[in-house]
Amino acid sequence: MRSTAVRRTALAASAAALALLATACGGSSDDGDTAGGDKAGAGETTQAAKALTAAELEKAALTQADVKNGKVATKVPAADDIAKDQVKADNAACQPLSLAQTGVAQGEPAATVKRSWTEGPKKPAGDELTEEALESAFDLDKVLVTLASYEDGGAESALKDLKAAVGTCAGGFTTTAAGEKAEIAKVAEDRAPGGADEAIALTLTTVGEDGDEFPVKAVVTRKGSTVASFVALNLAAAASGKDFAFPTEIVDAQLAKLG
Repeated sequence: MRSTAVRRTALAASAAALALLATACGGSSDDGDTAGGDKAGAGETTQAAKALTAAELEKAALTQADVKNGKVATKVPAADDIAKDQVKADNAACQPLSLAQTGVAQGEPAATVKRSWTEGPKKPAGDELTEEALESAFDLDKVLVTLASYEDGGAESALKDLKAAVGTCAGGFTTTAAGEKAEIAKVAEDRAPGGADEAIALTLTTVGEDGDEFPVKAVVTRKGSTVASFVALNLAAAASGKDFAFPTEIVDAQLAKLG
């Protein structure tokens, strides 16, 4: 997701959140972080794994029935469906991070499928519209999910290149996506979720048009020859710059479908 679009989404969603506040259903999320990915036997398993076809990826992709809260969209908004040739980092070594931030598949996948998930509105405690209640109403996550299948070890290479980029570009870089330039002030590695052969979690501190910084989070996992990547923004965090917890229940639900 593009950084300028993130801020615009946050501001536009504020009015909608106010309208929904009185009638919103309570939302909840489970914080199921575990340390690191499950790497046991990863190399041998993946060598024999066959790339999933586009039809197989569609069947394995997240659906509304797979989530307990929020809405899954099978048609990703055009603003979030950025093509690979529209994404370019100023430093070529940082390109994998630019792709991860915009939800674009790494490398040269055999097939890709995208989904998006938006957290359901939260009902604040009590009946008064306090400042805390309003902040809670805006505390909503949006996640762009990209599934990509690879032939000939491409999935392993995708994770390897991304991890190398984190080491090289931790101090920040500049990227352009769909004609919009963005500055990433820094990249920090977070605690990765379990359930995959490999996984990496990142916080990309992004600089908005007004110079304020805000977090965008990405999780990229590999299960066999399939890479599932997730890029998340939080409406309140995009407006305030405060950190937020990645909604790991979405990662868990998607990895479970991949088997």
